[in-house]
Amino acid sequence: MEAGYLGVGNMGQPMAHKLLDGGHGLTIYDINETAMQPLLERQARRAASPTDLADRCEIVFVSLPTLAAFRGAVLGADGLIEGKAMKVLVNTCTVGVPFLREIEGALAPNGVTIVDCPISGGPAGARAGTLSVMVSGDPATVEKVRPLISRWGKTLTIAGDRPGATQVLKLTNNILFAVSLAGTSEAFVMGAKGGLDPEVMVSAINAGSGQNGATQTVIPNSVLDRSFGYGAALHILMKDIDLAIAQGEELGVPMWVCQAARLVYKHAIFKGAADDDISTLVRHVERDAGFEMPKTR
Repeated sequence: MEAGYLGVGNMGQPMAHKLLDGGHGLTIYDINETAMQPLLERQARRAASPTDLADRCEIVFVSLPTLAAFRGAVLGADGLIEGKAMKVLVNTCTVGVPFLREIEGALAPNGVTIVDCPISGGPAGARAGTLSVMVSGDPATVEKVRPLISRWGKTLTIAGDRPGATQVLKLTNNILFAVSLAGTSEAFVMGAKGGLDPEVMVSAINAGSGQNGATQTVIPNSVLDRSFGYGAALHILMKDIDLAIAQGEELGVPMWVCQAARLVYKHAIFKGAADDDISTLVRHVERDAGFEMPKTR
């Protein structure tokens, strides 16, 4: 099945590779030539612009880091909205329900159907093909894209028959991850400063009730080796935190713990860390604690 891919960065590139692995034809576009090169070397085709991509492909996937980039690439000059062939836009981004409604409303007059398909698992999960894939939208259209999105992971969860249901699901997931990362960063610095071997903490916690995504992936893979290379920038997670808290407040849900976690991230960003990897959050805790965890890997 021929498809288009708009945005082949940290997440989009490995996800696009998985489509090629499945034998699907692929046309790509990204403003970063370097990001496209590995896919072009595998015989992916190059589009000249988002409009050109939407002129060539019936199905277009979008993986972009910010709402501004998404809006510009879809609705701006030379955007997807000007293409004539695109009939399905598969959104893989965490953008929140109001933004998705905006994009859906703008594309509907062109006969374009939105499939909402945010994913979870980070760049490592994208490379390994172990992402949690969440999807909502018109059931017939979801079935049409299922052979492609199933390439990204073994777990595919259908959240509902309208785009937007998956945004709520993904924001629920991401705020849990953000809270766990903030708490885990503080807890590991506390334990290490208290004399514990970080490797002992990882082993015990991941066998017990404190385990979470941060203890299972971020700490062992990006902090204990001091590489700080999880693959996602703090400003991207900050965007998701803001969207999740706004969603909760709109629904009248108290978000006290989430609000507290947001302050931890805002503190780091105010210190100039917006573009730093999310795993560097522990460095800010270390600085304020006057202690640095040892490299153990």
